[in-house]
Amino acid sequence: MQRLWGYLYRYRYRYLRGILCLVITATLAMSIPLLLKRAVEGIEDGRPLAELLPYLIAIIGIALVQGVVRAFSRFLIFNAGRDIEYELRNDLFAHLQRLSPSYYQRQFTGDLMSRLVNDVTAVRMLLGLGILNLLNTPLYYVYAGTAMLAIDPGLTVAALAPYPVMLLVVKRMGRQLMEKTLNVQEGLAALSNRVQEGVSGMHVVRAYVREEWQTREFARLNEIFKAESLALARVRGLLQPLMKGVAGVGVLVVLWYGGAQVIAGRLSLGDLVAFIGYLHLLAWPTMALGWLISIFQRGRAALKRLEDIFHAEPEIVDGQGNGAGPAIVRGDIAFRHVDFAYRVQENGHQVLHDIDCVIPAGATVAIVGRTGAGKSTLVHLLPRLFDVSHGAVTIDGHDVRLFSLATLRSHIGFVPQDPFLFSAPIKENIAFALPAVDEERIRWAAKIVHLDEEIESFPRGYDTVIGERGLTLSGGQKQRLTLARALVTDPPILVLDDALSSVDTQTERAILQALRAATRGKTVIVISHRIAAVRDADLIFVLDEGRIVERGTHAALVARGGVYAELFQQQALEEELAEL
Repeated sequence: MQRLWGYLYRYRYRYLRGILCLVITATLAMSIPLLLKRAVEGIEDGRPLAELLPYLIAIIGIALVQGVVRAFSRFLIFNAGRDIEYELRNDLFAHLQRLSPSYYQRQFTGDLMSRLVNDVTAVRMLLGLGILNLLNTPLYYVYAGTAMLAIDPGLTVAALAPYPVMLLVVKRMGRQLMEKTLNVQEGLAALSNRVQEGVSGMHVVRAYVREEWQTREFARLNEIFKAESLALARVRGLLQPLMKGVAGVGVLVVLWYGGAQVIAGRLSLGDLVAFIGYLHLLAWPTMALGWLISIFQRGRAALKRLEDIFHAEPEIVDGQGNGAGPAIVRGDIAFRHVDFAYRVQENGHQVLHDIDCVIPAGATVAIVGRTGAGKSTLVHLLPRLFDVSHGAVTIDGHDVRLFSLATLRSHIGFVPQDPFLFSAPIKENIAFALPAVDEERIRWAAKIVHLDEEIESFPRGYDTVIGERGLTLSGGQKQRLTLARALVTDPPILVLDDALSSVDTQTERAILQALRAATRGKTVIVISHRIAAVRDADLIFVLDEGRIVERGTHAALVARGGVYAELFQQQALEEELAEL
């Protein structure tokens, strides 16, 4: 709630103006029963219609002014809630951008989407309708209650006697609302996650003929969500009849007890009409009280879920000091006795053990090894997607933890194993890291990765919009497009994490040859399962079970007869068998 107070304070003047409009609206509303009283008394006294006409005109005029001021109050308060919703959603998304990859390993995409959309909307309802009724209801009770006490204290006590009982029941129901609202929102998150996974993995679902299973699983989650929603609806449904029932009992008491007072001559007919008018003004605030409790509990549950995200701290933060850090000039890289273990692993199993190596600036270095040896993990430490558990990674002699994240990552072109593309034109995907689209740079990068001719053959060329995650492209096209995106910024350090695994051997050889010319003088780290792709590297490191077990040139490693030579012979045999 402390975060919420910060937003409310920022828009305090708008809320204060809205409150002023609410006070004016309530004041005008309270004058109408008084005018009705005087009109009734005039009728009782037998006054001519001309003398009663001013009361009619006054009531109409007050009602019109009241409507205008009420509209302004809603405009001010509701719009403030909308603006806070806008800022809250932006702040939440910005915070998600700062969180480390390990956070997303523990979360579901659908759940995060539900919080970003549905829960933020629930907070907006709390800050709009919720605050309006929170202010309006007590105001009407104070105004109308005071006027009713002035007319007849006994009648007021009798009319409002059921209200304390109602408040006790509502308080108890409020706890149920909170619990059931949380269940509904969590159920919606689970449902959203199932939809997101089902749609994103539709090709896998169809490949394994699991459409019926997916449908049943969705139906199961939907049934749970429906049950939780109905349970919440039942509690909410009891609130409104309860409020209306209390208001109805109050009117019956006034008609019975107040009518008897009029007949006995202890209360005038005009006072009874005014009293009923004031009681009528309490009808909506009373019914809104149940709605207010529902909105409050829903908003409270949503805030709790949003705070869970805001309380998550990024594990990777900017460098020490002012956060700027040194500048990357040459691109010398060193791993100094590096150990690493993923924090999500409960057993604390280390992935990397005492990695100690130097990569000179301008060199092309390859990292090879069996599946699961730790190759990708090692290069993830360079742009600080993860931080070392022990030791240090340095660039130009400076620990990467001293650099600002923006400086560090802007100087490293990173091409991951799993290419991710946005549902946008091809040129925007390539120019993603550029401050503005540069057609010349885009075409240069596409030519390096041998994708320019294929792009030109598309109906709209570089303006062709690719599907979500690049589904309209082949695996090789996606990898080459991702590589072009890394090249377009001309980074001093380029990391290719098995970036051409889906490209045929001939195209891979041509791309690597073009890369050597384009990255001359730059530090290039290549991870590949294909020995043919790394044999021309200046230096090759062989990883096995998280340790560097061999290092040297291709010829030297083959001659040594170790792990590298074994991999080389195995792949050579596979190629021979494939040619048969």
